[in-house]
Formats: sequence, structure tokens, C-alpha cells
Amino acid sequence: MIRLHDVKEADVKGKRVLLRADFNVPLRDGEVAEDFRIRKTLPTINWLREQGARIAIVSHLGRPKGKAVPELSLRPVAGRLGELLGQRVPLVPDCIGDAVAEAVEGMQPGDVILLENVRFHLEEEKNDEAFARALAEPFDLYVNDAFAVCHRAHASTVGVTRFLRPYAGFLLQEEVRVLLKVRDDPDRPYYLLIGGKKAKDKLGVLEELLPKVDGILIGGGAAFTFLKAQGYEIGRSVLEEELLPKVREIAERASQGDVFLLLPRDVVVARELSDSAETAVVPVDRIPPDAMGLDIGPETVRAFAEKLREAATVVWAGPMGAFEYRPFSRGTEAIAKALAEAPGFTVVGGGETGEAVIQLGLEDRFGHLSTGGGATLAFLQGKPMPALEPLMVGGLF
Repeated sequence: MIRLHDVKEADVKGKRVLLRADFNVPLRDGEVAEDFRIRKTLPTINWLREQGARIAIVSHLGRPKGKAVPELSLRPVAGRLGELLGQRVPLVPDCIGDAVAEAVEGMQPGDVILLENVRFHLEEEKNDEAFARALAEPFDLYVNDAFAVCHRAHASTVGVTRFLRPYAGFLLQEEVRVLLKVRDDPDRPYYLLIGGKKAKDKLGVLEELLPKVDGILIGGGAAFTFLKAQGYEIGRSVLEEELLPKVREIAERASQGDVFLLLPRDVVVARELSDSAETAVVPVDRIPPDAMGLDIGPETVRAFAEKLREAATVVWAGPMGAFEYRPFSRGTEAIAKALAEAPGFTVVGGGETGEAVIQLGLEDRFGHLSTGGGATLAFLQGKPMPALEPLMVGGLF
């Protein structure tokens, strides 16, 4: 079992609280295009406000690589957060230094400010001690509510805990509670539904979870390397040739371990990836040499949906096709709807899978829609989670 130091254990009244959130949200035309991660952090923010804390939120956005990139400023996030809270949320132009100290000094109990993108500093991802100290200096305590970056040992997730007593926010606690049950004591049968662009991104998950699951279903671009390994001609579909030996090994281990491995039976093919592409549905043994598979077909949807209805637990990581293009979105949409109606408990990994579910308006129809992408999969594999360690009862403090 993992028990975390709950923010409710902290005396936050009048205190200056540094809250690490994950506001790494999509932007469009200078505005927040989808605010799921912001909304999921509101319970922690509102509880801190109600207790009379002065709250400064630190987050990253995108990959600015240590440079101040105007397009990756958190200004749109500050605007959207203010709308959700019903109060103005000023954006401080940096996350360390005099500007932060002055902003914090001027705060009243219940006030909320947002610090500028912490990844504008190279020292963040290096977990630089001096930078972490500068982050921590204006504050009395630290709350981590950013599960999606808990697999990263960065200054704002690990380094600051050397200087401030750390606590876990409500979102982070919920993620750990749900994923711990799935990792250590899942209801069975337990199935893993894998998609996404490339097999390489999911091989580690497949290898680690293979002994723990009862079945694996593979769609998306990841499926084509598996199909090629079974002798199918896949045309111009995504192929990671260097992975073929490893893919064959995984298929063999699944067979020996009495774990079923279900691959697509038919796919949607096209000669180009665009919203205006001409498409056709073909069996996997008839993919034209000049075409590429870009979505699962209707027969595969039926087979996957039928199998998923048997499951007591499903972890879904990765869309079933290039869902951002309308001609290749139907497989992901159909599987999402099938899972939303299935009786088992479904965990949806964040990232593209989460985006697809939110776009379809199905976010409340699943057992757990995680805010983490890589963090969710790392946790389920039992990999180190550096940012959780300082929060653990009996951990680093």
C-alpha cells in the first residue's frame, strides 16, 4: 500500500502555498482549447482558498527547452483558470525571483496567482538544486497535484521538496488510489487495449504488463508491426522493422502464458493522410502495396467491442487510428462508445486517448480518465515515480 501525506493534514491558513499543477493543455488561437486538466485541479485549489491559503501555482506548458517562448506562455491558462474560479488570476512573468516575491507579498488569503512556464528555465528539467531553492524560497509549504509529471525528477516536482514540506493534492491522491488498485489487485478478466502511432511507444508497457493481464488488444499504428511479424503485407503502413524480433517474442510469450493477443481483422486504408483522403476498408491480408492502414475497420470494431464487454478491468492507452483526421476517427469513436457502455471498470490513459474521449463528450462515462499519459503507464508498470516518494508516509520525510 501507498499512503500519501494528504493536503488536509496541513495547516494552510494564511500560509503561502506553492501548488504544482499540470496545466499542460492544448491551445488554439491563443486560447485554451480543452481544459480538462485545469478542471481536475479545481477541488484542491478551492479547498486551499476556503482554508485561507495564499496560492501560487507553478506548471509547465509544452517543450520550450529552457527558453521563454511567447507561444508557450501560461497567460491563456491564467485567463481560463480565472473564469473557472470566478476571480482574477494574475500571471507573474517568471516563476522565480523578485517578481514572484513581490506578487506573493501582496496576496490576501484566498488569492490565487499563476507563475510563468517553469520550463522557460533549463534548470527545471535538470532538477537543479539552486533553482529548486529559488522556487521554494517565497513559500511556506508545497502541494503536488500534478500526477502527470510524477515520473519526472524535476525541480518543481522533486527538488522543491528538499526545502518545503510536501503534501499531495486531491487529484494526485485519486490517481494513485485508482491506479494502485488496477496495478496490484485488478478485477478479472483484465485486458489491455493498446493503440497509438508506434509500437515502440508501447512495447515497454506490453512487456511489463504481459504477466499481469488476461488479454491484449492492439489497434492503431502499433498494430502494423505486429501484423508484419505474423507475415502480413502491410503496404505503406507504419512499420518499425527493427522491432520485429521483439514483437514476435511478445506474441510468443503471450501464447505461452495463456494470454490472448487480438489484432485487427480489417483496416481503413488510404494513399494519403488528410481530411479529404479517399478511403477503403480491406481485410488485413489485402492491404494494397501503395496504401497505408490508418484506422481499424468495422469488423475489428465488432470483434474488439465483443471482447471488451467480457472484461472486468480494461486499461486503454492509445487511439485506434489517426483520429485527428475525420476519415480515420471512426474506429476510436466506436471503441470509446463501446467501452463507455461496457460493464467493466475502464481506465483511460491521458494524452491522445484522453483527448479523443473528451472530444466525444464521454469523459464521465469511464471508471477513471487519467490526467497522466506516460505517468499512468509508468505507474501501472511499477516503474519509479520520483515525485511520489517525498509525499509518501514513511518515505523521504
